Amino acid sequence: MIRALLIIPVFIFSAFFSFAVKKETKTKSKFYFEFNVADAEEDSMIILANYYGLKQYYYDTAFMVTKGKYIFETDSMPGGIYMGVTPDKAHFFEIMFDGKEPRIVLSTSKLDMLGSMKIQESAENKLFYEFQLKMEEYGKKAQPFNDKLKELKEDSVGNNEAEIKAVQEDLSRINDEVIAYKREFIEAHKGTFVAKVFATSQEPDVPENPVLPDSVDINTWKYYFFRDHYFDQVDFTDERLLRSPTLAKKIEYYITKLVPQIPDSINEAADMMAKKAKPNKEVFKYVVHWITNNYERSKIMGMDAVFVHMADEYYCTEEGAYWVDSAATAKICERASSLRPLLIGATAENIILPDTNMKWHNMHKLEAEVTILVFWSPTCGHCKKTVPLLEPFYQENKNRGVEIFSVSTELETENLKTFIKSNKLSFINVSDTPEINKNAYEYISKGLTTLNSLNFRTIYDIFSTPQVYILDKDKKIIAKKLGIEQLQDFLDNYFKEKNKG
Repeated sequence: MIRALLIIPVFIFSAFFSFAVKKETKTKSKFYFEFNVADAEEDSMIILANYYGLKQYYYDTAFMVTKGKYIFETDSMPGGIYMGVTPDKAHFFEIMFDGKEPRIVLSTSKLDMLGSMKIQESAENKLFYEFQLKMEEYGKKAQPFNDKLKELKEDSVGNNEAEIKAVQEDLSRINDEVIAYKREFIEAHKGTFVAKVFATSQEPDVPENPVLPDSVDINTWKYYFFRDHYFDQVDFTDERLLRSPTLAKKIEYYITKLVPQIPDSINEAADMMAKKAKPNKEVFKYVVHWITNNYERSKIMGMDAVFVHMADEYYCTEEGAYWVDSAATAKICERASSLRPLLIGATAENIILPDTNMKWHNMHKLEAEVTILVFWSPTCGHCKKTVPLLEPFYQENKNRGVEIFSVSTELETENLKTFIKSNKLSFINVSDTPEINKNAYEYISKGLTTLNSLNFRTIYDIFSTPQVYILDKDKKIIAKKLGIEQLQDFLDNYFKEKNKG
Protein backbone atom coordinates (compact mmCIF):
# COMPACT_ATOMS: atom_id res chain seq x y z
CA MET A 1 0.00 0.00 0.00
CA ILE A 2 1.10 3.51 -0.67
CA ARG A 3 0.54 4.90 2.79
CA ALA A 4 3.07 6.76 4.87
CA LEU A 5 3.27 9.00 7.90
CA LEU A 6 2.62 12.54 6.72
CA ILE A 7 5.01 15.20 7.93
CA ILE A 8 3.84 18.75 7.25
CA PRO A 9 4.91 21.80 9.29
CA VAL A 10 2.31 22.90 11.86
CA PHE A 11 2.39 26.53 10.70
CA ILE A 12 0.94 25.53 7.35
CA PHE A 13 -2.27 24.44 9.01
CA SER A 14 -2.57 27.32 11.47
CA ALA A 15 -2.60 29.81 8.62
CA PHE A 16 -6.04 28.62 7.56
CA PHE A 17 -7.99 28.60 10.80
CA SER A 18 -9.24 32.18 10.40
CA PHE A 19 -11.01 31.46 7.10
CA ALA A 20 -14.80 31.30 7.15
CA VAL A 21 -16.71 28.44 5.54
CA LYS A 22 -17.04 29.08 1.81
CA LYS A 23 -20.36 28.99 0.06
CA GLU A 24 -20.88 26.20 -2.44
CA THR A 25 -20.71 27.43 -6.01
CA LYS A 26 -21.32 25.85 -9.39
CA THR A 27 -18.48 23.99 -10.97
CA LYS A 28 -16.63 26.25 -13.40
CA SER A 29 -13.05 25.10 -13.09
CA LYS A 30 -11.39 22.44 -15.22
CA PHE A 31 -10.89 20.08 -12.27
CA TYR A 32 -13.36 19.50 -9.45
CA PHE A 33 -12.59 17.59 -6.24
CA GLU A 34 -15.26 16.80 -3.69
CA PHE A 35 -14.50 15.03 -0.42
CA ASN A 36 -17.34 13.96 1.86
CA VAL A 37 -16.00 13.07 5.29
CA ALA A 38 -18.38 11.74 7.92
CA ASP A 39 -17.83 12.84 11.53
CA ALA A 40 -15.78 15.83 10.35
CA GLU A 41 -15.62 18.89 12.57
CA GLU A 42 -17.46 22.13 11.84
CA ASP A 43 -15.62 25.03 10.16
CA SER A 44 -12.84 22.74 9.08
CA MET A 45 -10.97 22.12 5.87
CA ILE A 46 -9.03 19.35 4.18
CA ILE A 47 -5.40 20.15 3.49
CA LEU A 48 -4.18 18.89 0.13
CA ALA A 49 -0.61 17.65 0.07
CA ASN A 50 1.38 15.97 -2.66
CA TYR A 51 4.29 13.61 -2.89
CA TYR A 52 7.45 14.80 -4.56
CA GLY A 53 10.05 12.09 -4.53
CA LEU A 54 10.12 10.58 -1.05
CA LYS A 55 8.73 13.64 0.71
CA GLN A 56 5.32 15.24 1.06
CA TYR A 57 4.54 18.93 0.61
CA TYR A 58 1.57 21.21 1.22
CA TYR A 59 -0.29 21.86 -2.05
CA ASP A 60 -3.62 23.63 -1.40
CA THR A 61 -6.82 23.56 0.64
CA ALA A 62 -10.31 22.15 0.11
CA PHE A 63 -12.73 24.19 2.22
CA MET A 64 -15.94 22.96 3.82
CA VAL A 65 -19.06 24.15 1.97
CA THR A 66 -21.56 22.23 4.07
CA LYS A 67 -20.95 20.01 7.09
CA GLY A 68 -18.57 17.24 6.11
CA LYS A 69 -18.39 18.31 2.46
CA TYR A 70 -15.19 19.82 1.08
CA ILE A 71 -14.61 21.19 -2.40
CA PHE A 72 -11.44 22.12 -4.25
CA GLU A 73 -11.46 23.48 -7.80
CA THR A 74 -8.60 24.42 -10.08
CA ASP A 75 -7.77 24.92 -13.73
CA SER A 76 -4.29 23.46 -13.42
CA MET A 77 -2.93 20.60 -11.34
CA PRO A 78 -0.16 18.14 -12.17
CA GLY A 79 -0.91 14.44 -12.02
CA GLY A 80 0.29 12.36 -9.11
CA ILE A 81 -0.77 10.93 -5.77
CA TYR A 82 -2.21 13.54 -3.43
CA MET A 83 -3.34 13.35 0.17
CA GLY A 84 -6.31 14.86 1.93
CA VAL A 85 -5.22 15.61 5.49
CA THR A 86 -7.35 16.68 8.44
CA PRO A 87 -6.15 19.86 10.21
CA ASP A 88 -5.01 17.89 13.25
CA LYS A 89 -2.83 15.73 10.94
CA ALA A 90 -4.29 12.64 12.60
CA HIS A 91 -6.12 11.33 9.53
CA PHE A 92 -5.49 11.32 5.82
CA PHE A 93 -6.57 9.61 2.62
CA GLU A 94 -4.84 9.35 -0.72
CA ILE A 95 -6.12 10.53 -4.08
CA MET A 96 -4.94 9.17 -7.41
CA PHE A 97 -5.03 12.01 -9.97
CA ASP A 98 -3.98 11.22 -13.52
CA GLY A 99 -3.92 14.89 -14.55
CA LYS A 100 -6.94 14.40 -16.82
CA GLU A 101 -10.01 13.30 -14.88
CA PRO A 102 -12.28 16.37 -14.55
CA ARG A 103 -14.13 15.21 -11.42
CA ILE A 104 -13.13 13.24 -8.36
CA VAL A 105 -15.87 12.68 -5.79
CA LEU A 106 -15.40 10.43 -2.77
CA SER A 107 -16.87 9.71 0.64
CA THR A 108 -15.14 8.37 3.73
CA SER A 109 -15.03 8.55 7.50
CA LYS A 110 -12.40 9.90 9.86
CA LEU A 111 -12.67 6.74 11.94
CA ASP A 112 -11.63 4.47 9.07
CA MET A 113 -10.60 6.40 6.01
CA LEU A 114 -9.48 3.39 3.98
CA GLY A 115 -12.13 0.90 5.05
CA SER A 116 -15.06 3.28 4.61
CA MET A 117 -13.83 4.82 1.35
CA LYS A 118 -16.47 5.06 -1.41
CA ILE A 119 -15.65 6.52 -4.81
CA GLN A 120 -18.65 8.17 -6.47
CA GLU A 121 -16.77 9.63 -9.43
CA SER A 122 -13.25 8.75 -10.66
CA ALA A 123 -12.31 5.61 -12.53
CA GLU A 124 -8.69 5.92 -11.38
CA ASN A 125 -9.59 6.09 -7.70
CA LYS A 126 -12.06 3.21 -7.95
CA LEU A 127 -9.19 1.08 -9.19
CA PHE A 128 -6.77 2.58 -6.68
CA TYR A 129 -8.94 1.76 -3.67
CA GLU A 130 -9.90 -1.63 -5.07
CA PHE A 131 -6.18 -2.41 -5.03
CA GLN A 132 -5.61 -0.86 -1.60
CA LEU A 133 -8.44 -2.81 0.00
CA LYS A 134 -7.21 -6.03 -1.59
CA MET A 135 -3.75 -5.43 -0.14
CA GLU A 136 -5.31 -4.82 3.27
CA GLU A 137 -7.16 -8.13 2.89
CA TYR A 138 -3.89 -9.94 2.18
CA GLY A 139 -2.30 -8.18 5.14
CA LYS A 140 -5.01 -9.46 7.46
CA LYS A 141 -4.64 -12.93 5.99
CA ALA A 142 -0.89 -12.93 6.69
CA GLN A 143 -1.07 -11.40 10.19
CA PRO A 144 -1.77 -14.63 12.15
CA PHE A 145 1.15 -16.33 10.43
CA ASN A 146 3.45 -13.38 11.17
CA ASP A 147 2.36 -13.46 14.81
CA LYS A 148 2.97 -17.20 14.97
CA LEU A 149 6.38 -16.86 13.36
CA LYS A 150 7.39 -14.18 15.85
CA GLU A 151 6.20 -16.38 18.72
CA LEU A 152 8.18 -19.38 17.45
CA LYS A 153 11.36 -17.36 16.95
CA GLU A 154 11.11 -15.90 20.45
CA ASP A 155 10.64 -19.38 21.95
CA SER A 156 14.08 -20.23 23.32
CA VAL A 157 13.07 -23.62 24.71
CA GLY A 158 13.07 -26.14 22.02
CA ASN A 159 13.42 -27.52 18.60
CA ASN A 160 10.81 -25.78 16.47
CA GLU A 161 12.61 -25.48 13.14
CA ALA A 162 9.96 -27.62 11.44
CA GLU A 163 7.14 -25.38 12.70
CA ILE A 164 9.01 -22.25 11.65
CA LYS A 165 9.56 -23.69 8.19
CA ALA A 166 5.86 -24.57 7.86
CA VAL A 167 4.75 -21.05 8.83
CA GLN A 168 7.29 -19.50 6.47
CA GLU A 169 5.90 -21.66 3.66
CA ASP A 170 2.39 -20.42 4.46
CA LEU A 171 3.60 -16.82 4.31
CA SER A 172 5.42 -17.56 1.07
CA ARG A 173 2.17 -18.84 -0.47
CA ILE A 174 0.36 -15.66 0.54
CA ASN A 175 3.19 -13.59 -0.90
CA ASP A 176 2.89 -15.50 -4.18
CA GLU A 177 -0.82 -14.68 -4.21
CA VAL A 178 -0.03 -10.98 -3.72
CA ILE A 179 2.51 -11.00 -6.55
CA ALA A 180 0.06 -12.78 -8.86
CA TYR A 181 -2.73 -10.34 -7.99
CA LYS A 182 -0.50 -7.32 -8.64
CA ARG A 183 0.60 -8.74 -11.97
CA GLU A 184 -2.99 -9.46 -13.04
CA PHE A 185 -4.18 -6.04 -11.86
CA ILE A 186 -1.50 -4.19 -13.81
CA GLU A 187 -2.15 -6.21 -16.95
CA ALA A 188 -5.93 -5.78 -16.72
CA HIS A 189 -5.72 -2.01 -16.34
CA LYS A 190 -2.91 -1.08 -18.71
CA GLY A 191 -3.11 2.52 -19.83
CA THR A 192 -4.32 3.83 -16.49
CA PHE A 193 -2.16 5.94 -14.23
CA VAL A 194 -2.83 3.66 -11.26
CA ALA A 195 -1.51 0.65 -13.19
CA LYS A 196 1.59 2.61 -14.16
CA VAL A 197 2.24 3.55 -10.52
CA PHE A 198 2.01 -0.05 -9.35
CA ALA A 199 3.99 -1.32 -12.34
CA THR A 200 6.78 1.07 -11.36
CA SER A 201 7.01 -0.57 -7.95
CA GLN A 202 7.16 -4.08 -9.41
CA GLU A 203 10.40 -6.02 -9.24
CA PRO A 204 11.60 -8.15 -12.15
CA ASP A 205 10.78 -11.85 -12.21
CA VAL A 206 14.09 -13.70 -12.12
CA PRO A 207 14.10 -17.16 -13.76
CA GLU A 208 14.47 -19.74 -11.01
CA ASN A 209 16.47 -22.38 -12.91
CA PRO A 210 18.11 -20.85 -15.98
CA VAL A 211 20.29 -23.02 -18.20
CA LEU A 212 23.80 -21.67 -17.74
CA PRO A 213 27.35 -22.72 -18.64
CA ASP A 214 29.20 -24.46 -15.80
CA SER A 215 31.54 -21.48 -15.52
CA VAL A 216 28.69 -19.10 -14.59
CA ASP A 217 27.66 -18.83 -10.94
CA ILE A 218 23.85 -18.91 -10.75
CA ASN A 219 23.61 -16.37 -7.90
CA THR A 220 25.83 -13.93 -9.77
CA TRP A 221 23.73 -14.43 -12.90
CA LYS A 222 20.50 -13.79 -10.94
CA TYR A 223 21.93 -10.62 -9.43
CA TYR A 224 22.85 -9.19 -12.83
CA PHE A 225 19.52 -10.27 -14.34
CA PHE A 226 17.63 -8.54 -11.51
CA ARG A 227 19.74 -5.40 -11.82
CA ASP A 228 19.61 -5.27 -15.62
CA HIS A 229 15.81 -5.62 -15.68
CA TYR A 230 15.07 -3.47 -12.63
CA PHE A 231 13.67 -0.57 -14.66
CA ASP A 232 11.86 -2.60 -17.32
CA GLN A 233 8.44 -1.35 -16.21
CA VAL A 234 9.48 2.19 -15.30
CA ASP A 235 8.50 5.07 -17.57
CA PHE A 236 11.14 7.74 -16.90
CA THR A 237 9.33 10.12 -19.27
CA ASP A 238 6.17 10.36 -17.12
CA GLU A 239 6.69 13.15 -14.60
CA ARG A 240 3.50 12.21 -12.75
CA LEU A 241 5.55 9.41 -11.18
CA LEU A 242 7.63 12.06 -9.39
CA ARG A 243 4.48 12.89 -7.44
CA SER A 244 4.23 9.37 -6.15
CA PRO A 245 6.83 7.68 -3.95
CA THR A 246 7.35 4.77 -6.33
CA LEU A 247 9.84 6.25 -8.81
CA ALA A 248 11.97 7.89 -6.12
CA LYS A 249 12.14 4.65 -4.11
CA LYS A 250 13.13 2.78 -7.24
CA ILE A 251 15.93 5.21 -8.06
CA GLU A 252 17.28 5.30 -4.50
CA TYR A 253 17.24 1.51 -4.06
CA TYR A 254 18.91 0.89 -7.41
CA ILE A 255 21.80 3.27 -6.99
CA THR A 256 22.45 2.65 -3.28
CA LYS A 257 21.72 -1.10 -3.01
CA LEU A 258 22.04 -2.74 -6.43
CA VAL A 259 25.00 -0.79 -7.76
CA PRO A 260 28.42 -1.46 -6.14
CA GLN A 261 29.33 1.59 -4.08
CA ILE A 262 32.34 2.38 -6.22
CA PRO A 263 32.45 5.80 -7.94
CA ASP A 264 32.92 4.41 -11.46
CA SER A 265 29.95 2.05 -11.06
CA ILE A 266 27.76 4.77 -9.54
CA ASN A 267 28.70 7.22 -12.29
CA GLU A 268 27.78 4.68 -14.95
CA ALA A 269 24.42 4.05 -13.28
CA ALA A 270 23.79 7.78 -12.91
CA ASP A 271 24.45 8.38 -16.59
CA MET A 272 22.16 5.49 -17.53
CA MET A 273 19.27 6.89 -15.50
CA ALA A 274 19.88 10.45 -16.68
CA LYS A 275 19.74 9.21 -20.27
CA LYS A 276 16.44 7.43 -19.62
CA ALA A 277 15.02 10.58 -18.02
CA LYS A 278 16.37 13.05 -20.59
CA PRO A 279 13.14 13.22 -22.68
CA ASN A 280 11.28 14.70 -19.68
CA LYS A 281 12.97 17.73 -18.17
CA GLU A 282 11.30 17.38 -14.75
CA VAL A 283 12.28 13.73 -14.29
CA PHE A 284 15.76 14.51 -15.63
CA LYS A 285 16.05 17.34 -13.12
CA TYR A 286 15.00 15.06 -10.24
CA VAL A 287 17.40 12.25 -11.18
CA VAL A 288 20.40 14.56 -11.64
CA HIS A 289 19.67 16.68 -8.58
CA TRP A 290 19.01 13.72 -6.26
CA ILE A 291 22.17 11.83 -7.22
CA THR A 292 24.32 14.97 -7.06
CA ASN A 293 22.95 16.01 -3.69
CA ASN A 294 23.10 12.51 -2.22
CA TYR A 295 26.78 11.99 -3.02
CA GLU A 296 27.84 15.55 -2.25
CA ARG A 297 26.67 14.90 1.33
CA SER A 298 28.07 11.37 1.53
CA LYS A 299 30.40 10.60 4.43
CA ILE A 300 31.81 7.57 2.61
CA MET A 301 35.42 8.02 1.49
CA GLY A 302 35.79 8.52 -2.25
CA MET A 303 32.16 9.38 -3.02
CA ASP A 304 33.15 12.96 -3.81
CA ALA A 305 34.18 11.54 -7.20
CA VAL A 306 30.47 11.04 -7.96
CA PHE A 307 29.73 14.68 -7.15
CA VAL A 308 32.58 15.81 -9.42
CA HIS A 309 31.30 13.57 -12.22
CA MET A 310 27.75 14.92 -11.91
CA ALA A 311 29.03 18.50 -11.87
CA ASP A 312 31.18 17.93 -14.96
CA GLU A 313 28.47 16.12 -16.92
CA TYR A 314 25.30 18.01 -15.99
CA TYR A 315 26.05 21.38 -14.42
CA CYS A 316 29.35 22.73 -15.73
CA THR A 317 28.53 22.26 -19.41
CA GLU A 318 27.38 24.61 -22.14
CA GLU A 319 23.84 23.31 -21.74
CA GLY A 320 24.02 23.47 -17.94
CA ALA A 321 21.25 22.58 -15.49
CA TYR A 322 18.21 24.71 -16.33
CA TRP A 323 16.90 24.57 -12.75
CA VAL A 324 20.01 26.18 -11.21
CA ASP A 325 20.85 29.86 -11.61
CA SER A 326 24.25 31.08 -12.73
CA ALA A 327 25.47 31.93 -9.22
CA ALA A 328 24.61 28.48 -7.86
CA THR A 329 26.09 26.82 -10.94
CA ALA A 330 29.33 28.73 -10.42
CA LYS A 331 29.53 27.48 -6.82
CA ILE A 332 28.93 23.87 -7.89
CA CYS A 333 31.61 24.10 -10.57
CA GLU A 334 34.03 25.80 -8.21
CA ARG A 335 33.48 23.09 -5.63
CA ALA A 336 34.03 20.36 -8.22
CA SER A 337 37.25 22.04 -9.33
CA SER A 338 38.56 22.17 -5.77
CA LEU A 339 37.75 18.49 -5.17
CA ARG A 340 39.03 17.13 -8.50
CA PRO A 341 42.78 17.11 -7.62
CA LEU A 342 41.96 15.46 -4.28
CA LEU A 343 40.05 12.46 -5.60
CA ILE A 344 41.19 8.93 -4.81
CA GLY A 345 43.72 7.99 -7.51
CA ALA A 346 44.88 11.54 -8.19
CA THR A 347 48.54 12.46 -7.69
CA ALA A 348 48.82 14.58 -4.56
CA GLU A 349 50.01 18.13 -5.14
CA ASN A 350 53.61 18.52 -4.03
CA ILE A 351 54.47 20.45 -0.89
CA ILE A 352 57.91 21.94 -0.36
CA LEU A 353 58.25 23.64 3.02
CA PRO A 354 60.81 23.87 5.86
CA ASP A 355 60.74 22.27 9.27
CA THR A 356 61.35 24.22 12.48
CA ASN A 357 65.12 24.11 11.84
CA MET A 358 64.58 25.64 8.38
CA LYS A 359 65.53 22.40 6.66
CA TRP A 360 63.48 22.15 3.45
CA HIS A 361 61.49 19.00 2.69
CA ASN A 362 60.10 18.04 -0.72
CA MET A 363 57.19 15.64 -0.26
CA HIS A 364 57.44 14.19 -3.78
CA LYS A 365 61.10 13.34 -3.20
CA LEU A 366 60.35 11.54 0.03
CA GLU A 367 61.13 7.87 -0.58
CA ALA A 368 58.37 5.83 0.99
CA GLU A 369 56.07 2.93 0.23
CA VAL A 370 53.32 4.89 1.96
CA THR A 371 53.27 8.56 2.93
CA ILE A 372 50.90 9.77 5.63
CA LEU A 373 50.19 13.42 4.83
CA VAL A 374 48.74 15.15 7.90
CA PHE A 375 47.46 18.71 8.20
CA TRP A 376 47.05 19.87 11.76
CA SER A 377 47.35 22.75 14.19
CA PRO A 378 49.23 22.69 17.51
CA THR A 379 46.40 24.73 19.08
CA CYS A 380 43.56 22.54 17.77
CA GLY A 381 41.92 20.65 20.65
CA HIS A 382 41.39 17.40 18.74
CA CYS A 383 44.90 17.62 17.25
CA LYS A 384 46.40 17.87 20.73
CA LYS A 385 44.82 14.50 21.55
CA THR A 386 45.46 12.62 18.33
CA VAL A 387 48.66 13.94 16.73
CA PRO A 388 50.85 12.55 19.57
CA LEU A 389 49.50 9.11 18.58
CA LEU A 390 51.39 9.45 15.32
CA GLU A 391 54.75 9.00 17.04
CA PRO A 392 54.21 5.39 18.27
CA PHE A 393 52.47 4.68 14.97
CA TYR A 394 55.52 5.96 13.10
CA GLN A 395 57.96 3.95 15.20
CA GLU A 396 55.95 0.79 14.59
CA ASN A 397 55.63 1.27 10.83
CA LYS A 398 58.69 3.13 9.55
CA ASN A 399 60.49 -0.14 8.85
CA ARG A 400 57.66 -1.00 6.46
CA GLY A 401 58.56 2.03 4.39
CA VAL A 402 56.01 4.37 5.96
CA GLU A 403 56.82 8.07 6.30
CA ILE A 404 54.80 10.88 7.84
CA PHE A 405 54.78 14.32 6.23
CA SER A 406 53.16 16.59 8.79
CA VAL A 407 52.09 20.14 7.86
CA SER A 408 51.15 22.72 10.47
CA THR A 409 48.38 25.06 9.38
CA GLU A 410 49.56 27.79 11.77
CA LEU A 411 51.93 30.46 10.46
CA GLU A 412 53.65 31.05 13.78
CA THR A 413 56.17 28.34 14.65
CA GLU A 414 56.65 28.76 18.40
CA ASN A 415 53.60 26.64 19.29
CA LEU A 416 54.74 24.07 16.74
CA LYS A 417 58.23 23.89 18.21
CA THR A 418 56.85 23.48 21.72
CA PHE A 419 54.42 20.77 20.65
CA ILE A 420 57.08 18.80 18.75
CA LYS A 421 59.47 18.97 21.67
CA SER A 422 56.96 18.09 24.41
CA ASN A 423 55.56 15.13 22.43
CA LYS A 424 58.97 14.04 21.08
CA LEU A 425 57.79 13.89 17.47
CA SER A 426 60.53 12.47 15.25
CA PHE A 427 58.77 12.53 11.87
CA ILE A 428 58.82 15.42 9.40
CA ASN A 429 56.96 18.54 10.58
CA VAL A 430 56.86 21.53 8.23
CA SER A 431 55.03 24.84 8.02
CA ASP A 432 54.86 28.04 5.98
CA THR A 433 56.31 30.62 8.31
CA PRO A 434 55.43 34.35 8.39
CA GLU A 435 58.87 35.04 6.92
CA ILE A 436 58.24 32.76 3.92
CA ASN A 437 54.80 34.21 3.27
CA LYS A 438 56.08 37.76 3.57
CA ASN A 439 58.84 37.09 1.04
CA ALA A 440 57.04 34.48 -1.03
CA TYR A 441 58.28 35.79 -4.40
CA GLU A 442 61.89 35.56 -3.28
CA TYR A 443 61.56 32.00 -1.97
CA ILE A 444 59.66 30.87 -5.07
CA SER A 445 62.07 32.53 -7.51
CA LYS A 446 65.01 30.84 -5.78
CA GLY A 447 63.30 27.48 -6.29
CA LEU A 448 63.04 26.80 -2.58
CA THR A 449 59.26 26.40 -2.66
CA THR A 450 56.27 26.75 -4.98
CA LEU A 451 53.13 28.86 -5.05
CA ASN A 452 50.98 25.76 -4.55
CA SER A 453 53.06 24.77 -1.54
CA LEU A 454 52.24 28.10 0.09
CA ASN A 455 48.59 27.71 -0.93
CA PHE A 456 48.29 24.22 0.56
CA ARG A 457 45.24 25.22 2.66
CA THR A 458 43.26 25.93 -0.50
CA ILE A 459 44.81 23.17 -2.60
CA TYR A 460 44.02 20.53 0.02
CA ASP A 461 40.64 21.96 1.01
CA ILE A 462 41.66 22.44 4.64
CA PHE A 463 38.64 23.78 6.52
CA SER A 464 39.22 21.83 9.73
CA THR A 465 42.03 19.90 11.38
CA PRO A 466 43.38 17.32 11.61
CA GLN A 467 43.05 16.05 8.05
CA VAL A 468 44.82 12.99 6.71
CA TYR A 469 45.70 11.85 3.19
CA ILE A 470 47.40 8.52 2.54
CA LEU A 471 49.65 8.33 -0.52
CA ASP A 472 51.25 5.37 -2.25
CA LYS A 473 54.90 5.23 -3.37
CA ASP A 474 54.03 7.29 -6.47
CA LYS A 475 52.32 9.88 -4.27
CA LYS A 476 48.87 8.99 -5.55
CA ILE A 477 46.03 9.39 -3.06
CA ILE A 478 44.81 5.98 -1.89
CA ALA A 479 42.75 7.13 1.10
CA LYS A 480 41.76 10.32 2.88
CA LYS A 481 39.75 11.84 5.70
CA LEU A 482 40.64 8.96 8.02
CA GLY A 483 41.00 9.48 11.73
CA ILE A 484 44.54 9.13 13.05
CA GLU A 485 43.35 6.26 15.24
CA GLN A 486 42.21 4.43 12.06
CA LEU A 487 45.59 4.54 10.32
CA GLN A 488 47.01 1.29 11.70
CA ASP A 489 44.05 -0.83 10.60
CA PHE A 490 44.07 0.77 7.18
CA LEU A 491 47.79 0.25 6.77
CA ASP A 492 47.63 -3.39 7.84
CA ASN A 493 44.88 -4.09 5.32
CA TYR A 494 46.69 -2.15 2.61
CA PHE A 495 49.92 -4.13 2.95
CA LYS A 496 47.98 -7.38 3.27
CA GLU A 497 46.18 -6.77 -0.03
CA LYS A 498 49.35 -5.50 -1.68
CA ASN A 499 51.31 -8.60 -0.69
CA LYS A 500 48.62 -10.84 -2.19
CA GLY A 501 49.21 -9.54 -5.65
